[in-house]
Amino acid sequence: MKTNIGFSFLIVGLLIISMPMLVSGQRKKDFVSIFDGKTLNGWEGDANYWRVENGSLVGEITPDKLLKANTFIIWRGGEPKDFELKLEFKISKDGNSGINYRSEQINEVPFALKGYQADIDGMIRYTGQNYEERGRTTLAYRGQTTKINSGEKDSAVKDNVKNNAWTKLEVVKSMNRDSLKNFIKDEDWNEVHLIIKGNRLQHYVNGILMSDVTDNDKVNRKMAGLIGVQVHVGPPMKVEYRNIMIKQ
Repeated sequence: MKTNIGFSFLIVGLLIISMPMLVSGQRKKDFVSIFDGKTLNGWEGDANYWRVENGSLVGEITPDKLLKANTFIIWRGGEPKDFELKLEFKISKDGNSGINYRSEQINEVPFALKGYQADIDGMIRYTGQNYEERGRTTLAYRGQTTKINSGEKDSAVKDNVKNNAWTKLEVVKSMNRDSLKNFIKDEDWNEVHLIIKGNRLQHYVNGILMSDVTDNDKVNRKMAGLIGVQVHVGPPMKVEYRNIMIKQ
């Protein structure tokens, strides 16, 4: 059989070029939007601090409505275990916020969450780190790969974790967190990608891995829970979230 070699190479070349686009399209299909950009349907929080504006989920503290305790708007679509979350955020210079996941709601305080948090702040001091709200505090600073292990009571608590004598933190790898700061845009839109699988928790900002935690602490870790975003006690501030998507 006579074969047109040039035509065959053309077909192969087109397939190679189109494969990344097909893969990218499939990945996008795997993610489901959990914020419609128009309403707060599926979300629950204090309307004094949360609203929808220009397609974004907006949290704002004003001088006449200061906070006494951190407050969240909580996604009521489930309590995911293993998942990926993608969203974009923009925060004012004085802002302090974060994305909580595998969290539980605290009844004593309205719309308060306890659990893992991908930290976000306007001064870019903490953005990207893993902080456990109302729990073991900082599990990994920006640039750190850590292992959290169960400890013995009254044993020495290393490095980051200060408030829980049952926990030991091991820093496996550490990068300069100030150098990673350069990848985060000041008062502009940034993309967060959380990859949460088993006891491994990875926080990416603008495609750069900012923190990587392996939580071996079976006493204190959470393997499923609520997702929410935060406005933090402090001066007037504004944070915006958009294109909030999850893949379970």
